[in-house]
Order: sequence, then structure tokens, then C-alpha cells
Amino acid sequence: MGERALENRVKKLKEIEAQMRALEEQAEALKAEIKKDMERKGQEEVKAGSFVVRWKTIISSKFDSKAFKAEHEALYNQYARQISGRRFTVA
Repeated sequence: MGERALENRVKKLKEIEAQMRALEEQAEALKAEIKKDMERKGQEEVKAGSFVVRWKTIISSKFDSKAFKAEHEALYNQYARQISGRRFTVA
């Protein structure tokens, strides 16, 4: 693939990514409106036509690896493993 073809593909990629960001912003705004309405009405679940919308509090536990490493560095290092991957970026 030539440089010009590559540049055209990167431009198209950037356009699509911009469209995706705009759509994600619209989706987040709609979610915020729905949540605000549910919160105002004190609802965690509501039926809307053929949809059921839920916005419930979930409690979960997560492992704090930073604190564990700070307090038990040798044990952390014993079980820590490195992974490799590839990252695609366009600058």
C-alpha cells in the first residue's frame, strides 16, 4: 500500500472515530436523562413499552493491588507476571 492510500485510510479512520465519539456522547446524554428521571421518581426499575430499564446500586469487592504491593512487596512480586501485547496508535 502506498503512502497516499495509507493516509486516506487513516483519514477515514479518524472520521469514523469522531463519529463514534459523537454517538457515544449522545448515548451518554440519553442515559443521563433516563437516570435523572428515574432518580427523581425514586425508581430503580421501570417498564417502558417492550423494555425494562434498571438502574440499581450494586456492591462489589475489588482487590487493591497497589496497597497489597506496598504492604507485601515480596509476596506481590512472587505472584506478579508480565504480559506482552501490541498497541495500535495513530498520531
